[in-house]
Amino acid sequence: MTFPNNSAADEPGCERTVSGVYPSSMNAIAVSWGAIVAGAAATAALALILLMLGVGLGLSSVSPWAYSGVSATTFGVSSILWLTFTQLVASGMGGYLAGRLRTRWVGVHTDEVYFRDTAHGFLSWAIAALATAVLLTSVIGSIVSGGIQAGGVATTAATVTTSGVEGSSETTKWEPMGYSVDWLFRKDINASATVFTPDESGAMPRYNLEPITAGSRSEVARIFMNSIRTGPLPAEDTQYVGQIVVQHTGLTQLDAEKRVIDTYTRIQTKLREAETAAKEATDSARKAFIYASLWLFISLLIGAFVASFAAIYGGRQRDL
Repeated sequence: MTFPNNSAADEPGCERTVSGVYPSSMNAIAVSWGAIVAGAAATAALALILLMLGVGLGLSSVSPWAYSGVSATTFGVSSILWLTFTQLVASGMGGYLAGRLRTRWVGVHTDEVYFRDTAHGFLSWAIAALATAVLLTSVIGSIVSGGIQAGGVATTAATVTTSGVEGSSETTKWEPMGYSVDWLFRKDINASATVFTPDESGAMPRYNLEPITAGSRSEVARIFMNSIRTGPLPAEDTQYVGQIVVQHTGLTQLDAEKRVIDTYTRIQTKLREAETAAKEATDSARKAFIYASLWLFISLLIGAFVASFAAIYGGRQRDL
């Protein structure tokens, strides 16, 4: 018995039926998981390579020095474009391999072939995306936790602590509270080295200036911290701190109270500036996180479409 002529090329080791359809093709499943996994592996590997290249190029383009390197806007736009390019190339390559390496379907309607090729490309992209997410879980987790912790930057940055006021470490002079307290007890070079206070008999006993102690610094810092967020310093606190300043600087009570008010106002101003800067930084970080998430979603969507289209093209090349 002779077999009818069939347009499909003969393949070694296969026998055809009278209808010309290979039995192995008739029993073949619709999904070629081997081709899908191969395409997913290619997508993930190529995406990783391109991302590493992008990181290297990005770091080489920025600089901490003024008037050097690209601006933040240019860096952000370049990152978005590179991320989109990475998805186009990696997803396209993976989808093409998934379509080109899949099992050949004989006797299947053309529309069904297109659908299966599209599904192969989409599945290869999906597996690659899931594998990449699993591999980068720690990185993604750190980014998300960083975005959450950014909300607490304002409170942390704006908190003025008294730590270091009692010590003599090098970090003390950089603290706003510590420096302000030091300035408060700064001696006036025009003031007398001694303080004279009349007693009950009218005499003018002599009192030497008391040395500045860590206890005095801490007490003044605690008084400031008690009301620095609520409003102006109470009058009784202003008078009391002024008396302490008089004992250590030789200023008059009026001048000492004026210095106390000026110091307290300066600390409040620095605190508000720190809060404003922290809130602006937090808002900028929030906006950057939102933009990055949206563009990541768009790039992944583009990758899914390109992978599906490339799988159709690869399937056509396979069936030629």
